[in-house]
Amino acid sequence: MRSPILTAPVVYRDAHLLVLDKPVGIATTAPDAGPSLFAIARELDPSAPQLHPLSRLDTQVSGLVTFARTAHANQVAIEARKLGTLRRAYLGITARPPAVSSGDWRFAIALDVRDPKHRRALLDDALRSGASAVKDAHTRYLVHALVGPLAALNLWPVTGRTHQLRVHASAAGCPLAGDTAYGGDKRITLANGRILPAGRAMLHCAVFRMPDPDQVDRLIELALSPPADMVALWKAAGGDPAQLALSVADLT
Repeated sequence: MRSPILTAPVVYRDAHLLVLDKPVGIATTAPDAGPSLFAIARELDPSAPQLHPLSRLDTQVSGLVTFARTAHANQVAIEARKLGTLRRAYLGITARPPAVSSGDWRFAIALDVRDPKHRRALLDDALRSGASAVKDAHTRYLVHALVGPLAALNLWPVTGRTHQLRVHASAAGCPLAGDTAYGGDKRITLANGRILPAGRAMLHCAVFRMPDPDQVDRLIELALSPPADMVALWKAAGGDPAQLALSVADLT
């Protein structure tokens, strides 16, 4: 008998692509063949010639994950990355808004010697000496909305390093709410003394764009609303959930 597994909503499917709404609490892939979004994708799409994730969201992160169903789609995605036409926009929430409302984070990222599952930002070139697995990294950011102590961030990864957005936000002094691995606040205090819990890193892949593998001059563009826990945190601070919505226009 087949063992029951988690599931994930299908956001989009065609001959070449399968896009799922990844829930919090499950990895995109699992090397030990344990529960993962990849296993869910195979259950949902057993006839796919192949399934290759075009991005990997951390276990705590929600949102759009796109799988190439064909070798052609995977090759189109590789070329699109080189040309900058495969793009993603993320929604993040922090309880420590950045001092400057928009800009670029260009901190290189290396393994954290204290825990190889984590990464650390190298805030200057001198720190590269002796660091392991150093990767240049670039994130663009914008403060999208403010309410109480919270800021909603638009985050655009120009590169795609492990934990990049979480590490960059932390290094910039605005760690994501709930991201305790990187200094984020698990409990947020409002001006009236009310305490709001943040049970995981408040990060969501909200928008995805890439060329259509069947017609590369046409773009496939998808947007996904934030999950209930992010909306609840924002509302509890007095915000309007509509402020959290990102669209394909936010990729420009």
